[in-house]
Amino acid sequence: MSNHRNRSMRADQLKVAAVQQACSEDKAASLATSEMLLREAAAGGAQLIVLQELHATQYFCQTENTDIFDLAEPIPGPTSERLSSLARELGVVIVGSIFERRMNGVYHNTAVVIESDGSIAGLYRKMHIPDDPGFYEKFYFTPGDAQFNDGRSGFSPIDTSVGKLGVLVCWDQWYPEAARLMALAGAEILIYPTAIGWDITDDPDEQARQLEAWITVQRGHAVANNLPVIAPNRVGSEPDPSGQSDGILFWGNSFICGPEGEFLARADDNTECILSVTLDCHRSESIRRIWPYFRDRRIDAYGDILKRVRD
Repeated sequence: MSNHRNRSMRADQLKVAAVQQACSEDKAASLATSEMLLREAAAGGAQLIVLQELHATQYFCQTENTDIFDLAEPIPGPTSERLSSLARELGVVIVGSIFERRMNGVYHNTAVVIESDGSIAGLYRKMHIPDDPGFYEKFYFTPGDAQFNDGRSGFSPIDTSVGKLGVLVCWDQWYPEAARLMALAGAEILIYPTAIGWDITDDPDEQARQLEAWITVQRGHAVANNLPVIAPNRVGSEPDPSGQSDGILFWGNSFICGPEGEFLARADDNTECILSVTLDCHRSESIRRIWPYFRDRRIDAYGDILKRVRD
């Protein structure tokens, strides 16, 4: 058992923060905003701070353009090193998001977890990659490996001084299997850095349905796994660089919920802000004692879940 895990078990409370921001065409400006909000969250006492998906850039997947690959960078690289310096200075654990250049022709949508001493605690490479109108991610991102080179599952929590973090990314949030596998591996918090919004031409009723679906499914993961969830999303309207659509209006509504799905904090749909709450580190275990979903799982009857379709 690692020292990180031991420290996590002794903690009674953990102050966490989710950052909701708008992003600029200028990468340096976006990162400056991230840094400002990280500093503000740390000054407020946060020990774990989570940034949104691809916070260094506007959401470039609205169109397919090979020039965009110039934005990718290795890990370690400029953005991860900047986050490492901040984590070390502020004494906090940071979950950041990087368009990773793993090698020539292989790029990932990667969450990087930085320990409070500035070291990289681990990476999570987005496993589920969408390819929908306005979200053409398959053009840019290779799915994360099903197994790391050391044999661990791609759905492996990252061990830190604040606990074992079940980090997933955006589209992963629609898949209960991903959350369950993280929970089964000992994740103590589920984390979903996100970039999601509305087609500007959608009518208000459809926009409301999509937003409620996004919130509900993640609260469901909290309930089904008895774990808190941190879900930061971006705000602001971002144009489609190709001009083929009116762009995306990112809906914000970042939230943190507890292990029964209860809202602990929730942002609005248009403001850059920090959500900060204090989590009871023993509450998940207390709830599992009275709602023993994991005890009652019929793992002997779930074999067909590995089939694409039960024809």
